[in-house]
Amino acid sequence: MLEGRSVLLEKIQLGEDSFLELKEVRFAGGRVRGPSQDALADELAAFANRAGGVLVLGVEDVSRQVVGIPLDRLDLVETVVREACEHSIKPPLAPLIERLYLPDGLGGEQPVIRVEVSRSLFVHLSPGGYLHRVGSSKRPIPPDQLARLFQQRSQSRLIRFDETPVPHATLEELDEGLWRRFAPAARGEASEITQGKLALAGLDESGRWRPTVAGLLMSSLSPERHLPGAFIQAVAYEGDAVRPLASGAYQRDARDITGPLDRQILEACAFVRKNMRVGARKHADGGREDLPQFSMLAVFEAVTNAVAHRDYSMAGSKVRLRLFEDRLELYSPGMLPNTMTTESLALRQAARNEVLTSLLARCPVDDRSLSSHRQHIMDKRGEGVAIILEESERLSGRRPEYLLLDDSELLLTIFAAKTR
Repeated sequence: MLEGRSVLLEKIQLGEDSFLELKEVRFAGGRVRGPSQDALADELAAFANRAGGVLVLGVEDVSRQVVGIPLDRLDLVETVVREACEHSIKPPLAPLIERLYLPDGLGGEQPVIRVEVSRSLFVHLSPGGYLHRVGSSKRPIPPDQLARLFQQRSQSRLIRFDETPVPHATLEELDEGLWRRFAPAARGEASEITQGKLALAGLDESGRWRPTVAGLLMSSLSPERHLPGAFIQAVAYEGDAVRPLASGAYQRDARDITGPLDRQILEACAFVRKNMRVGARKHADGGREDLPQFSMLAVFEAVTNAVAHRDYSMAGSKVRLRLFEDRLELYSPGMLPNTMTTESLALRQAARNEVLTSLLARCPVDDRSLSSHRQHIMDKRGEGVAIILEESERLSGRRPEYLLLDDSELLLTIFAAKTR
């Protein structure tokens, strides 16, 4: 991040932002007077809790002038940085610390220290509390965001959100026909024991069996009753934007798709198939070839990923499918898990919801046009994104685009092929 002298100098001239912090180092006798160890810990933890960043010590933040650090004080400053990371941040950080020279604007070269922090797998506490970077400043993480951050980064690594028992939900809300499909040979065993083994149910703090998040999502006819937003909101629009038309009708079709997740996925695909345009091309031999706007194989993979990997801890946030004349937009709640980026999606594999993905891998594809591609909803081989990109680009000539919105929602845009 901000590697190379020229790149770093350009960023310094632009000033501080979400990824860059500048600090002048002041001394009093044989010690560092400022910034304090606590102040350094707050800045570095804020970077780690958000998207990472670079702290440059030896640059004045207001004037952006390189003032440097005396050569005989570099060891002292580095020690303060290390101690801040090891003793003032919980869990500790292990940043990259680099010494380099930067021009001071007067023809000279001054030593500075560059400290790079990556986005962390953990949530870090510093003397100022739980902080994150917002623009050029650090701010406390709001309570609702902090709760999601702990769930997303799973600091304890002992339980995932989809395994969490849902308060007030009862085992009677799990449809027997739906949950029994995952354990057809366990009919002689108590229901709650079988459901517990499948992580469809778990014991709450009072020792009472309750459905888990995964249990409601896969075995309830109405999971949104306890998990608001656990459905797909699908809308097909006239034209290429959300705007009223002269006729007043700008939506061609709209539906909230509910029920267990495997049904949601297949019904969302049916919604797209129903509302997309399909042209035709005649061949010289008299044959006819259909020209659909979208590859249903790509749509199937996209909807499956959106439903299986979304963050269900974000209450009220739903998967949104928006179909336009020239594109399909799919919004999935949650930031990317395990340090993934939009650029690495096609190359890496990571599952936020291990129970859900395992159960979906056991659900058959009850759609003849899609079952020739795969027999079960998920295969867990991590090939879905590559299929989305390649199938869609082959059909439309444009590569789909992934965009992360405010670190809280992933938008996939698939561009439509011309049908005439």
